[in-house]
Amino acid sequence: MSKRNYTHVEELFPEIEAMIASGKTQREVAEHFGFRDKYVVKSLVKRERAKQRKREAGITIRPRGRQRKDAEPKDIITEQAYEIRRLRMENELLRDFLRSTGRK
Repeated sequence: MSKRNYTHVEELFPEIEAMIASGKTQREVAEHFGFRDKYVVKSLVKRERAKQRKREAGITIRPRGRQRKDAEPKDIITEQAYEIRRLRMENELLRDFLRSTGRK
């Protein structure tokens, strides 16, 4: 098996799109950039066209996979309100437990 040579084809898309618009085939574009075969270019164009259709339909394009912990700044006020509710509930549970054991 040969070593995989991954190329960030997303970054090359504007140039690839211009080449296709000028009349070059997907195979010629793939050979120009040194890709394995034309299917790299074909799948890239297919993905980008699907994204474009979603944008035109008003659907937001979200990244795949699990979000990062610090992906976007959280709303501090709602976080504090949630924490207060959680602590009050915990406090109430502890009081009920102590009453049921007869300590207070």
